[in-house]
Amino acid sequence: MERVDKKLQWNDEKFKRRIGTTKPVFRTMLEILQTAHEKLHKSGGKPNDLSPGDKLLVTLKYYREYVTMESIGDDFNCAKSSVCRSIHWVENVLSADGRFALPGKEALQTEEPKAVAIDVTEHPIERPKKSKRIGTRERKKGIRSNRKSLLMLKQN
Repeated sequence: MERVDKKLQWNDEKFKRRIGTTKPVFRTMLEILQTAHEKLHKSGGKPNDLSPGDKLLVTLKYYREYVTMESIGDDFNCAKSSVCRSIHWVENVLSADGRFALPGKEALQTEEPKAVAIDVTEHPIERPKKSKRIGTRERKKGIRSNRKSLLMLKQN
């Protein structure tokens, strides 16, 4: 939790710029994750590599900076697989809570689009260069084309 506490001491502007969310939203997410973690580990068991706060930081760093899971694992002293599991766990817990779930496909399709963006930049069409020879050049060795085979058969 020391990483989380250290980051919560930052001013609001720096926190939003570095973490990608505001402090109240971050605290709400953290409460949801801590509750889910307590339910999951009520009976005990092996402790995790990362605390719920660290898992949230890992997930937000992955989305915000889009760095590899290996480099995040190096930053948090854990394996790439732990980072991957943490990201999936945070996603599942937050979406199951409902406060951070994205609207479904049908809800998005019922709304009228507010703006439409069209890319009208020009790109050259990639085509083969025109040459005097028509067709594709035949191999010098190897499989003969049907036309050559037919000519050889006619000569025999």
